[in-house]
Amino acid sequence: MKDIKIICVGKIKEAYLADGIGAQLAAIRKKYPAVVIECRDEPTPDAASGAEERMIKEKEGERILARIREEDYVAALCIDGKHYDTSSWFAHMDHIRDRISGSLIFVIGGSLGLSESVIRLADEKLSFSSMTFPHQLMRLILMEQLAGWAGH
Repeated sequence: MKDIKIICVGKIKEAYLADGIGAQLAAIRKKYPAVVIECRDEPTPDAASGAEERMIKEKEGERILARIREEDYVAALCIDGKHYDTSSWFAHMDHIRDRISGSLIFVIGGSLGLSESVIRLADEKLSFSSMTFPHQLMRLILMEQLAGWAGH
C-alpha cells in the first residue's frame, strides 16, 4: 500500500468535527501516509427531483473519479455496505494493505450519497452502521476507525 486517501464531498463546517478529524488524521499518520481530499459539492435545490439528484451525484462522482487510479483499492462508504466487527475489520485492512500497490481509498459522498459510477468502480462497499449519519460526521467515524487500525 502506498498511502491512505479519504476522498469526500464537501467541506467540514463545524470546528468540533474539524478538530476531531485532525486529531485522528495525526494518529493515522504516525504509521501511514494519509491525506483527506475534499471535492466540491453541488448545490442541491429544495425539493429536487430524482433526476436532479442523480445529476448532482454524477457531477460529484466525476470529481471523485478524477482522483482515483487503476491500481488503487477503493472502499465506498454506503449504508448497504458490508459490516465488520472491529477485529475482523482490522484483519481485512491488514490483508488489503499487504496486497495492493496503489492507494487505499475511502470514499464518502455528499448529502445525497454516492453516484452509481463511483459505487460500480469501488472494490467494496463498506458500512459502519445501518443508520444514516451526516456525511461530515461519517468522516470523523471513519477517521477514528482508521486511527484504531493504524494503532493496533
